[in-house]
Amino acid sequence: MGTLTIILVAVGALIAGGAISYFMWDKALGKRKNKVFNDAIAEAEVIRKEKELQAKEKYFQLKSEHDKRINERNQKMAAAENKIQQREATIASRIEETQRMKKELEIIRENLDKQLDRVDKRSEELEKLHREQVEKLEAISGLSAEDAKAELMESLQANARSEAMSLINEIIDEAKMTANKEAKKIVLETIQRVATETAIENAVTVFNIESDELKGRIIGREGRNIRALEAATGVEIVVDDTPEAILLSAFDPVRREVARLSLHQLVTDGRIHPARIEEVVNKTKKQIEEEIVEIGKRTTIDLGIHGLHPELVRMVGKMKYRSSYGQNLLQHSREVANLSALMAAELGLNPKIAKRAGLLHDIGKVADEELELPHAIYGMKLAEKYKEKPEICNAIGAHHDEIEMTSLISPIVQVCDAISGARPGARREVIESYIKRLKDLEALALSYPGVLKTYAIQAGRELRVIVGSEKISDSEAEQLSFEIAKRVQDEMTYPGQVKITVIRETRSVNYAK
Repeated sequence: MGTLTIILVAVGALIAGGAISYFMWDKALGKRKNKVFNDAIAEAEVIRKEKELQAKEKYFQLKSEHDKRINERNQKMAAAENKIQQREATIASRIEETQRMKKELEIIRENLDKQLDRVDKRSEELEKLHREQVEKLEAISGLSAEDAKAELMESLQANARSEAMSLINEIIDEAKMTANKEAKKIVLETIQRVATETAIENAVTVFNIESDELKGRIIGREGRNIRALEAATGVEIVVDDTPEAILLSAFDPVRREVARLSLHQLVTDGRIHPARIEEVVNKTKKQIEEEIVEIGKRTTIDLGIHGLHPELVRMVGKMKYRSSYGQNLLQHSREVANLSALMAAELGLNPKIAKRAGLLHDIGKVADEELELPHAIYGMKLAEKYKEKPEICNAIGAHHDEIEMTSLISPIVQVCDAISGARPGARREVIESYIKRLKDLEALALSYPGVLKTYAIQAGRELRVIVGSEKISDSEAEQLSFEIAKRVQDEMTYPGQVKITVIRETRSVNYAK
C-alpha cells in the first residue's frame, strides 16, 4: 500500500507539474501572439502610409503632366489665334491697297479715254488733210493714187531686177573663178599628201614546186587528187609543161589563196590523198576567215575608225582578196578614206565621218550573196542594216550617182573615189575587154545621125565625135554631146569618167584665079 500510494502521489505530482507547465506555456504563447499581432498591425500601418505617399506622388506627377499638356495646348491655340489675327490684318491691308489701286486705275482709265478721244479727233483731221492733198495731187498729175502707186512699183521692180541680175552675174563669175581655183588647190594638195603604191592583181596564181616529180603526186592516181582539190577549193589547177610551177586559176582571190595555202601544206606534209585534201582545205578556210577578221581589225585601227560592226569589220578584211579593174579593193578603200578625210578637213567638215564613209564606200562589192543590185545601193543597205549614220549611208549609195546626194560628205567620197581610180597605173583591164569597151564606145557615138567619125583616145578617157557641119548646127552639137554622155553613163561600165567632145568644123574654100 505504501508503495502504491507513493506512486500515486508521484503521478499526481507529475500531473500537477504538467498542468502548471501547460498553463505557463499557454500564457507565454498568448503574449507572443499579441506581440506578433501588434507587430503586424504596425507593419501594415507603415505599408499603408508608404502606399498613400506613392499614390500622392503619382497623383501629383499625373497632375503636373496634365497641367503641362494643357499649357502647351493653350500656347498652340494662342499662337494659332495670333496667326489668324495677323492674316486678317494682312487681308484687310490688301483689301485697302486693292481698293486704292482700283481708284487709281479708274483715274488712269479716265485720262486714257480723254487722250484717245483727242487722238481720234487728231487722226480724223489728218485723214481729212491727207485726202485733200491726194485730191490735189491727182488733179495736178492726172493719175489716181492707185495708178501712181502701180507705176512707181513697176519702175522700182525693173530697176531692182536689173541691178540684181548684174550683181548675180558678177557673183556667179567670181564664184566660178574662186571655186575652180580653190577646188583645184584642195584636190592637188590632197593628192600630194596621199601617195600609195599600186599593186595589180591577176586571176592566176603561180605555185612553185621543188621538182616536177611532185606534179604526179598532186595529180594522183587517175587524177583523183587534183579532182578532189578542185572540188574542195573551186579553183582550176593547171598542170602543164611549165617547169617547177603549177597554175591556180580562179576569179575569186579568196579561193585561190585557200588553194595555194592548202597545196603548200599538202606538199610540205607529203600526205596527198582525197581525205587529207578535204581536211586541209577546211582547216585552211577557217584560217583564212580568221585572217580576214584580223585584217579588218588592223585596218580600222590603222585608220582610227572605231565602233564598226563586227560584220562590217569582216567585210573590210575581205576586201584584201577582191580587186576592181585589177586594183586591190582594200588598198583602194584605204586610199579613198585618207583622201576623204584630208579633203573634208580642208573644207571644214568632219574628217572622221568622211574617212569612215570612204572606207565603206565599196563594201557592197564583197557581199556574201550575189544580188541584182548595184554595189553602191547594196553597200548603202548594209550600212543602214548595221546602224551607220545617215550621211555615211548616203555617201555610200550616191558615190556612183544612183541616188540623190543629201550631205556634203557624199560628193567628197565620189571625188576621192575617182581620184584613186584614175591614178596612173592603179587600174588595168584584160586587153580583150579593154579593146571591146573602146569599140563599143565608138559604135555608140556612130549610131547617131550626122556623126561622121568617132575616136576613143586617152585609153578610153575621152571620146571625140566629128559631125557634119551641114547636118548638125552648133546648138544641136551641144545637145548631141549631152545625149552621148548620158547614154555612155547609163549603158556602159567604165572606171573614172569619159569626156565627150563633139567637133563641128565649117570650111569655106574659094580659089583665086
